[in-house]
Amino acid sequence: MNQISAARQGEITEAVRQVAKREGVAAETLVESVRRGRAVVLKNRVRLHGEPLGVGEGLRTKINANIGTSRDHVDMEEELEKARVAVEAGADTLMDLSTGGDLPGIRARILSETRVPLGTVPIYEAALFAAEQKEGIVRMDPEDLFAVIERQAEEGVDFVTVHCGVTQGAVERLAKQGRLLNVVSRGGSFLVEWMLHNEKENPLYASYDRLLDIARRYDLCLSLGDGMRPGCLADATDRSQIHELIVLGELTQRALEADVQVMIEGPGHVPIQEVETNVRIQKALCSGAPFYVLGPLVTDIAPGYDHITAAIGGAVAAAAGADFLCYVTPSEHLRLPTVEDVRDGVMASRIAAHAGDIAKGLPGAVHRDREMARARRSLNWEEQIRLSIDPERARRLRESLPPQDGEVCSMCGEFCAIKGVNAYLGKSPSS
Repeated sequence: MNQISAARQGEITEAVRQVAKREGVAAETLVESVRRGRAVVLKNRVRLHGEPLGVGEGLRTKINANIGTSRDHVDMEEELEKARVAVEAGADTLMDLSTGGDLPGIRARILSETRVPLGTVPIYEAALFAAEQKEGIVRMDPEDLFAVIERQAEEGVDFVTVHCGVTQGAVERLAKQGRLLNVVSRGGSFLVEWMLHNEKENPLYASYDRLLDIARRYDLCLSLGDGMRPGCLADATDRSQIHELIVLGELTQRALEADVQVMIEGPGHVPIQEVETNVRIQKALCSGAPFYVLGPLVTDIAPGYDHITAAIGGAVAAAAGADFLCYVTPSEHLRLPTVEDVRDGVMASRIAAHAGDIAKGLPGAVHRDREMARARRSLNWEEQIRLSIDPERARRLRESLPPQDGEVCSMCGEFCAIKGVNAYLGKSPSS
């Protein structure tokens, strides 16, 4: 029995109890959301020491951190350090996107040394095998792809990105429509190349029932990937993207009927005025399934600062109903992220997620902000640092230039607005 089948029998699993307690919601409410496919509980049944995580309706907006090697840079210990730092900084999940080195070995270390849910993109491993053993990604055998998916499920991976909506119809529409940046999804591009070379349908779509069978047996959550996501503002919300989303909506329904948990991945690069529209379209087409967005990035011209670009889009998306933000680091579009980039990316996304939760009216979301306001009114610097999203950075900045008056900061000094008015109106914060 998996999470959906249990929910449909009215059973509250131990994983649901843990998530509900952590989120401060009634277990019965969470079960109903899982039953309807509006929330998922990420927890592969064979991963014994992993902690379950809820994503979706009525729950805190979650953050994913991508890590992983490339064929040009393989350092397992560095990736493990990134994983550790990401979790310490507040990432709720990790995704291993490795394409270089001992891929099963990297996953095994991450699974054993962290407790947060782990996601992967199985086609990366299958494509790497084809490139090395069969002299080309286009020679990938669909059997090898499904073998990778099942092996990763057996290892304990909690969710997988599968680009099932990249169909022959989607490719034809892309060719007819034309795009400035065609396909920027790595997994999506592997499938497009394979389909065009072999003149066959995407095996993840053609054999979707086989994928559902694997997912159901392991309670593996399918993250239906956005292989046609826009890679620049000019391509946002176009026919290729929406066509794929329509297909994903149909596949969502099939997954729920098969008792398989599913969430939907979304764009990408989107102008800020279209972010809310994208969220609403996804929720309408995909029966309210959890929405997992990359950013979205609201401008194309900020390499080196794309963690900020993504945080802007992420806040708008979360406020509109997105459930899961994939972080973006300052290194996006430029290189593999460093450990410090990973930390900066997680922090930026956490700020966006929190802003979105306040806008959603999530119970308790604004409580910490009110406490911060009271601490500022009282000029209680220790409490301000404790309440901050990054206490370590807050303390470092506070102590880098000690003020003459310990109650104030070096910005206003003796002209501190709060201190001056408090002297006349009193210090007791109102509720």
